[in-house]
Amino acid sequence: MLREIYYYLKPIIPRRLQIFLRRKMVLRKLSKCSNIWPIDEKAGKSRDGWHGWPEEKQFALILTHDVETAKGQGKCGPLVELEENLGFRSSFNFVACEYDISSELRYYLNNHGFEVGVHGLRHDDNLFRSLELFKKQAVHINRILQEWGAVGFRTPSMYHNLDWIHELNIKYDASTFDTDPFEPQPDGVRTIFPFWVPGKSSEEGYVELPYTMPQDFLLFILLKEKKIDTWKRKLDWIAQKGGMALILTHPDYMNFSGTNLRREEYPAALYEEFLHYIKSTYADNYWHVLPRTMANFWRQFVGV
Repeated sequence: MLREIYYYLKPIIPRRLQIFLRRKMVLRKLSKCSNIWPIDEKAGKSRDGWHGWPEEKQFALILTHDVETAKGQGKCGPLVELEENLGFRSSFNFVACEYDISSELRYYLNNHGFEVGVHGLRHDDNLFRSLELFKKQAVHINRILQEWGAVGFRTPSMYHNLDWIHELNIKYDASTFDTDPFEPQPDGVRTIFPFWVPGKSSEEGYVELPYTMPQDFLLFILLKEKKIDTWKRKLDWIAQKGGMALILTHPDYMNFSGTNLRREEYPAALYEEFLHYIKSTYADNYWHVLPRTMANFWRQFVGV
């Protein structure tokens, strides 16, 4: 009840108080969720008929970023450079009506091996308050998807209704998670694999790509962790299970200067350290792809 009240009042709560209250809620719940977070053992079960990833890779790796604000968009350049220098590529999801989206940035991403997706229209808006509201906004979202040449969607704050999302013209949705009891809608899908969400006909539907790594905001802003031990632990478990390691981070909260760390920032060096850990620990044992590539692969796997 407290969580529902908080998210109802969130748009009018000062940001500093938001962080304070969310931190209190997370810490209060943390000890009660140790059996399902950061690892839910039941999520490690492979899909029926599963024969493994292409090229006999041990596990799959997908990097995604949600860009919540204009300030976050301003940090995309250093983030892109960091990933390019290490040989990684990722998807960037932009909030379409929250700030002016840089067409130059979208063009660069689309033409240098990255991906662009839609992260809703307004970040503090819950698209799923009513079906009427969702259908009305779906028309606008579909127009933006077409304009951007995007095939993927992730709703703000990870609200989700997998049936309603059929209204969107997408190949994949990424609005769920294997386990994250600290989200406003905390129902995890309990799998570290993609899955097919069928539509009314055998060919209609989309691929759901749950994030399977804890969010940076949770670890470094709310829990104030100073190391990447939780990321390492979860990645190692996913690799052991042969699943999909899909991480969600936010350039909004990254600090690339290494100095003057603000209240809602963490050193980007932590994300860089995580990428180095992947490369050094697993070398050529992971299948690193964009979300759209994973969606195409999984569609073929389920035979649709």
